[in-house]
Amino acid sequence: MPLLIVALGIIFLLVLITKFKLNTFISLIITAFAVGLALGIPLEKIVESIEGGMGATLGSIALIFGLGAILGKLVADAGGARQIAVTLIDRFGQKYIQWAVVISSFIIGIALFFEVGLVLLVPIVFQIAKESKVPVLYLGIPMAAALSVTHGFLPPHPGPTVIAQQYDANIGMVLLYGTVIAIPAVILAGPLFARLVKKISPDSFHKSEAEQADSLVSTKETHPEKLPGFGISVFTSLLPVILMAIATLVELLQDLGVAGDNLFFDAIHLIGEPTTALLISVLLAVYTMGIKRNIPIKQVMQSAEEAVRAIGMMLLIIGGGGVLKQVLIDGGVGDSVSALFAGSHMSPLLLAWLIAAILRIALGSATVSALTTAGLVIPLMQGTDVDPALMVLATGAGSLIASHVNDAGFWMFKEFFNLNIKETFATWTLLETVISVTGLAGVLILNLFV
Repeated sequence: MPLLIVALGIIFLLVLITKFKLNTFISLIITAFAVGLALGIPLEKIVESIEGGMGATLGSIALIFGLGAILGKLVADAGGARQIAVTLIDRFGQKYIQWAVVISSFIIGIALFFEVGLVLLVPIVFQIAKESKVPVLYLGIPMAAALSVTHGFLPPHPGPTVIAQQYDANIGMVLLYGTVIAIPAVILAGPLFARLVKKISPDSFHKSEAEQADSLVSTKETHPEKLPGFGISVFTSLLPVILMAIATLVELLQDLGVAGDNLFFDAIHLIGEPTTALLISVLLAVYTMGIKRNIPIKQVMQSAEEAVRAIGMMLLIIGGGGVLKQVLIDGGVGDSVSALFAGSHMSPLLLAWLIAAILRIALGSATVSALTTAGLVIPLMQGTDVDPALMVLATGAGSLIASHVNDAGFWMFKEFFNLNIKETFATWTLLETVISVTGLAGVLILNLFV
């Protein structure tokens, strides 16, 4: 019954948005109330669940989004994003520009959370698309694919790292196998899938740049000789990645016993936190993209304010997706899914993927789906010779499938690229499914050899 309620709730949400033209955020909150009541959450607990979902979602990303948007806007308005775009086009050429985006997004995605990477890369991708005169999704899809694959398969991202601990898997082997699987997944879900989208959703693919999140891309004309240098533009844009990568490396060294705990390493961990890294990067951008180039501080701050205004409704919509997710969790949907598989004799790898996939569709959060799955399938691993590292990857692959209206990533992709609901299903939802199925296929193939 709870799964039926989830399905009806999703249909209700789509009707509110598409037929009655209600604002997406308002529709999400109305649906959360309706689903909460239908799932039997006590009346006095529904508002608490809704507020908890909003707080938990925005509490972890509001600062990251705000600072990331400001950083992207400062680099774009100063011409830094254009300089990066022009240089990449010159060095890779028009023919290989997708691969330039894929490689850079994959590298950045290893160190950054999905949300952080998306916020930092979107302005640059828009600028590259503008300079190279290609549809935004031609580059946006490969970028999103690379970020999503690293989020689902590779440590140090939360899902793979935590479930590796729960499965007692070797982190190094998870990273090795995950990289082997990630490469074909990114190729299929990135450049190759972008060609398919051009056929199945031509309207979304050929939207003009002006229609798609134009607030994220500087419209100010800057003469080439007045652009900031390529090196300083890249360094300013990637400083958060560099700081977080250093902190991750120190943490790995500590886990291996090579380095101990002391004040210096504690300071590195603090600087490597996403919020701290982005704040430091914004301050650097104020200098390198503003003060150093004789741009008045008032004008620099005006760009910062414009960036925050541009993401206001997006933050509410993402928070609304978190609200719906929390109501589903509090309503016991996860327990219903676990009951479906009680006593199953299916292969642990396939079972882990399937449970994670159902939880992902029902709950929305990839990380929550992966962690919940681990608790359900660990008993089924006993007495089998299945490789724990492959269990981690099977679970991660399942947790990525069919992102839809109860997932914050769905709304982020929709809002960044100014798509409607139908177009987002045809692009983002299908992209995530391609990654998930490719991941499962890779796991099953590797299982034949390890």
